[in-house]
Amino acid sequence: MQRHERLFTEMERAGFDALAIVPGANAAYLTGIDFTTRLRLSMVLVSRRGAALIVPAMEARRAAAVATLPLQGFPWADGADPRQALRAAGDALGLRGARVGIEPTVMRVFELHALEAAIDGITCADATGTLMALRSAKDADELAAMREAVAIIESTLQQVLAELAPGQTERAIAERWDALIRAAGSIPAFETAVAAGAHGASPHHTSGDRALQRGDLVVLDGGAVVRGYVSDITRTVAIGPVDDEARAVYAAVEQANLAGRQAAALPGASGDSVDRAARAVIDAAGYGPAFLHRTGHGIGREIHEPPFIVAGSTAPLPVGATFTVEPGVYLAGRFGVRIEDDLVRTADGAVSLTSFPRGLITVDA
Repeated sequence: MQRHERLFTEMERAGFDALAIVPGANAAYLTGIDFTTRLRLSMVLVSRRGAALIVPAMEARRAAAVATLPLQGFPWADGADPRQALRAAGDALGLRGARVGIEPTVMRVFELHALEAAIDGITCADATGTLMALRSAKDADELAAMREAVAIIESTLQQVLAELAPGQTERAIAERWDALIRAAGSIPAFETAVAAGAHGASPHHTSGDRALQRGDLVVLDGGAVVRGYVSDITRTVAIGPVDDEARAVYAAVEQANLAGRQAAALPGASGDSVDRAARAVIDAAGYGPAFLHRTGHGIGREIHEPPFIVAGSTAPLPVGATFTVEPGVYLAGRFGVRIEDDLVRTADGAVSLTSFPRGLITVDA
């Protein structure tokens, strides 16, 4: 109920009469309903007068079983027009002519068109800021889940590294890591990525059939999910000895990671200030153009969510915000290095949720 009262406060601040939430992270956060219905229309309408669930009839019982707030049901049957259920829900909540907040990066076009056609005179506007004002600051239960997710990803990464050897393929290593995550009672938070040698120069490489070779730097990026909340870690390891420039790049990225984490603990820290601190180290080392992405992103129910650790994100990081610091250098045709940690902003600074060693680990080859 505290979460919902905060929601109404933020809605009033933004001038919304209601929110229209479709299946996804926000629906799970606000209602406990954490499943999709693909091409069948589902939506939750939330206002001070109550909350209405528009859902395919075949899903009504499942939704009711997991809902964490009272929802007035408006099921619709296959072969019927879901706009009729939407219209009835809108009438029940008195939404004619209302200003309704929507999720423009999540809501699909057919859902928006149905909403606008079903409820007379509504005006739809972006409610991303309103919703993220709630989700950015994690409570104790959310942080506990994320700490468990960190523990799983770090323990399984340790197992993976203990087994690394030349001749293993990227795909086999990624599949082994996934299997260990599942064996620990979790699921992968995203497509686990292993990038060896020159493949490491692509920040979002898809694990393939390249085999590890002596002299490779290997970038490993994985995450786990606990009670709907994620972890996200990247470490770069060496397969046997690597050359002087690889060691120099690694040292620069390791120092940039430290600078970013230290900046996150300063009074008034913002995504912009953390990004500038990490980027300054890599610029000074002469690799600025090879730092191809923002320094980090928020994590929680989604693997990428606000706040973003990037230039121009000048709002102070709120207490309870969870985010990554993950500077990297990517040299096309040669190798890449990234070191990623998960942090939480606290009342007196910032704490790293991840503690896996950040120095260069060398696997005997």
